[in-house]
Amino acid sequence: MKALFAAASVAAIAFTVPAVAQAQTAPTSGVYGSVGYANVDGEGVNLGAIQGRLGYRMNSWLGVEGEGAIGIQDDDVNIAGTDVNVDLKHQLAGYVVGFAPLSQNTDLFARFGYGTTKIKGSAGGVSASDDGSSWNYGVGAQHHFDGVNGVRVDWTRHDFDGGNADVWSIGYTRRF
Repeated sequence: MKALFAAASVAAIAFTVPAVAQAQTAPTSGVYGSVGYANVDGEGVNLGAIQGRLGYRMNSWLGVEGEGAIGIQDDDVNIAGTDVNVDLKHQLAGYVVGFAPLSQNTDLFARFGYGTTKIKGSAGGVSASDDGSSWNYGVGAQHHFDGVNGVRVDWTRHDFDGGNADVWSIGYTRRF
């Protein structure tokens, strides 16, 4: 009986030590961030941007995040016979995020928020800028390879008054 008790104790310790070690490296603050590339498809205009996010996950199911982007790839479009260069100046948005955990390190998510975007168009030495506000919604997935560092992919629709844009993004994500 003592041998059985000793074997059970050793087994319990053997299974507990890795769990404690993992718990020490797993983030507990709920804060996360990401940086990546975003492709903006805005009704015939395709732009590229560097995008960053900072968020707080309140529990397994709910979080909030802020997002910002700066354009790095412009597009030339023909408007009424004139070639116009279109550039994304910046984009800012805030979201409520609902998570659906598939495992400890993998999530599906949906998000809903509000944002603002500024673009600039130039043709023949003349340029004009415009700001637009939008209601945004989208879905995505993320996987953290070691519990902290991972990859995130998502799609977000920006609904402006009189138009919309689809934003596809991929990036590095980190839990803190």
